[in-house]
Amino acid sequence: MTSKKVFICADHGLAAFYFLQSDIVDELLGAGVAVVLLTEDHTVDLIRRRYGRPGLSVEGLRLDRLENYQKTTSPLLQWWLNFLRRAGAAGGTNLAVVDSYIRQVKSEAHARSKQLFPLMETVARFMRHSHAARRLLVGYQSRFNPGVYADLFEKYRPDLVIASSPGFRMDRFLLREAASRGVPSAAAIISWDSSSSYGLPGAKVDWITCWSEIQKQELIGGADWLAERVNVSGMPPYDGYVRKTWLLPRQEYFRLHGLDPQRKLLAYASSFVSWSPNIQNVEALADLVIDERLSQPAQLLVRLHPIHMSGHYVEEADRIRTLARQHAHIRVVEPVPLGELGHYSGEDMAEKTSMMAHADVFLTVYSTMCVEASFQERPIVSVCIDSKTGYPEKFWLPMSQIGVWPTHSRFRTSGAGRVALNEEDLCQAINAYFADPAADLPAQRAFLQRECTYVDGSAGKRTAQFFLSLLEDGHARQA
Repeated sequence: MTSKKVFICADHGLAAFYFLQSDIVDELLGAGVAVVLLTEDHTVDLIRRRYGRPGLSVEGLRLDRLENYQKTTSPLLQWWLNFLRRAGAAGGTNLAVVDSYIRQVKSEAHARSKQLFPLMETVARFMRHSHAARRLLVGYQSRFNPGVYADLFEKYRPDLVIASSPGFRMDRFLLREAASRGVPSAAAIISWDSSSSYGLPGAKVDWITCWSEIQKQELIGGADWLAERVNVSGMPPYDGYVRKTWLLPRQEYFRLHGLDPQRKLLAYASSFVSWSPNIQNVEALADLVIDERLSQPAQLLVRLHPIHMSGHYVEEADRIRTLARQHAHIRVVEPVPLGELGHYSGEDMAEKTSMMAHADVFLTVYSTMCVEASFQERPIVSVCIDSKTGYPEKFWLPMSQIGVWPTHSRFRTSGAGRVALNEEDLCQAINAYFADPAADLPAQRAFLQRECTYVDGSAGKRTAQFFLSLLEDGHARQA
């Protein structure tokens, strides 16, 4: 292979984690490919210091210019196009998340948007049954291209552009620039639910890689991807779980949080926070611990969600912190940021891995950490107690209604863990796992294999080899 260059778009923390804390970038560099990583502007220097090496350049994504473009160039039209892109997904897959998104938009829309909403919802419903309409929308979006990356394409002349989504985020503008110049592009599905939740591509994208055959079928059925354009190579950063890259010794981890080694550890990871409060789950767990109602003495460690750091979610985080201050056997894990890329950006993998690995029972809602905890082979309980109040004057969903979402449904029917809809169920599930921690281990291993495909530490190399194959002379250009 002659010398090649690739652009990689890492526009948020999970994307940086996906590319930089896996084998992908190292494999590309090792093959003689020059990598230009585009990331959040204020985090460029931090990324250079943290991950800099020969062959890797780092540039800013100029997000302020993109935001200004969205506000000043047909802003309403761009907003509705993005709505239709997501709401108008093809009907060949489970669209329960998309339906919830439509309900949310309808609830939160401003007055002018509410007037147009019935029409736009009708269009979106029509698009689900019309391949031609979906194709038209994907093509029409391309006219909104501010050209802010023109100089970078001229400077580096990339042979391939790789994004962390097929244009679900601001990466759509980079992908549109690539398409306008005839530069081949590839996207990666980096979140467990992305293939079922975010609809059609936000730009013309030539190739995509995902975790599993399940995600591949979601991309085909929900976003019109051709089967031959979809690669399955697992989830690259999870190779670190297989290799035990980040795992702290149990004694060290317990000392870090002031935990009692004589008590069972219940580890709860907040999730689904933007859709529903978690405080009722946390309080139910706290009650079981404080009142010593479980079969064995226990303690609770609560991991806050990044969303807890802003908006009306801060109040819930403060209530959880108050619980921890008032009770000796409750502790809190605070988010760790990576510059402006957001919290939990791969900066606390030792914390996260050790929390899951050393928990006697790991609890969450239906988050991706159900998959991650399966690598640790720990008992898992999805806690879905309905809030009595929700978010006053804000859109929210009762947790009892979300079991039909694609990833949630797969966990629920897999037998890889238990689901608790009330405090009594929760107590029973925890006690059952205290008595037999390996009760659901065979089902959990099967679940992990289905969701991640490659669980032998090879996902990063496989994904890099896919990208390298696209750089072979003539291959990517055939797109």
